[in-house]
Amino acid sequence: MTLQVGVIGLGVMGAEHLRLLREETAGAAVVAICDADAARARTLAAGADVFDDPFALIASDRVEAVVIASPDATHAGLALACLAAGKPALCEKPLALTAGEALQIVNAEAGVGRRLLQVGYMRRFDPAYCDMKRSTEDGLIGPPVLLHNTHRNAGAPDWFTGAMAITNSFVHEIDISRWLLGSEPVSAMVHAAPGRDPLLITLETERGELISTEVFMNACYGYHVHAQIVGRSGTVEMAQPAVMLTNSAMQHGHRYSENWVPRFRDAYRRQMGAWVRSVSTGVPVGASAWDGYVATTIAEQIVAALGGCGKVSLTLAPRPDFYR
Repeated sequence: MTLQVGVIGLGVMGAEHLRLLREETAGAAVVAICDADAARARTLAAGADVFDDPFALIASDRVEAVVIASPDATHAGLALACLAAGKPALCEKPLALTAGEALQIVNAEAGVGRRLLQVGYMRRFDPAYCDMKRSTEDGLIGPPVLLHNTHRNAGAPDWFTGAMAITNSFVHEIDISRWLLGSEPVSAMVHAAPGRDPLLITLETERGELISTEVFMNACYGYHVHAQIVGRSGTVEMAQPAVMLTNSAMQHGHRYSENWVPRFRDAYRRQMGAWVRSVSTGVPVGASAWDGYVATTIAEQIVAALGGCGKVSLTLAPRPDFYR
């Protein structure tokens, strides 16, 4: 059986998801697309139905599953529409702009009675993170004590303002830290350099593990993500994300990518394949709607810490039994 997929949003991520579905994902076919730029959508159609209304795409009898890659503010409404239609969806992060909206989605999915939503926290499929998690669970380094994260961008776009370093970038570290350690953050502190870039964010988990994260939106030299787990009897960390080293012009080293897409291309590919298979098997994978809510609500509470109130205690709504 071939899964009939509709893609909403054809920007940087939507176009990559479209390419992955067409070129690198077995068992899927793109039958419908939708974008605010109608001309762009027609150019990328390649035989797929073109919609100017994303809700009409979701309702289409041809569409069995949906990829949501439209602007962040649209995610909540489209995710709820997919739930109402009973259609599985891979929704780019964030699940919603506010914790309240995300919790509404969680409750709606629990009401449906089966997991239909996967949130696009693709790092869970990155080989380096997967190997780190496996090594930790196998006891290679003893019980984890510290997790150090680095998240650097070459430069932030003009529209990247205010608290987006937390709500749009650091949410990845919130999700991957929870996944790597298997425990929930219970408190946070934020230290900001002049101009609030970079940020140093420290989380403490329910088991007393410490998580430090540098978020640097204008590091200039390239896109650079790194993580190290310190255990009681050793450490594990990702190697440099490169498949080759170059000796040239009196220099030895590797290049950094300009943005996140090349760095996590394999993770996106693995995520898409896993999602398509999960729709077919009914066995959910990846980040759930609950995970999406947790990332959003923790980010929301950390923004308050950025305002100068120091250490904040983090709270979550009761987790529905549906997600246990």
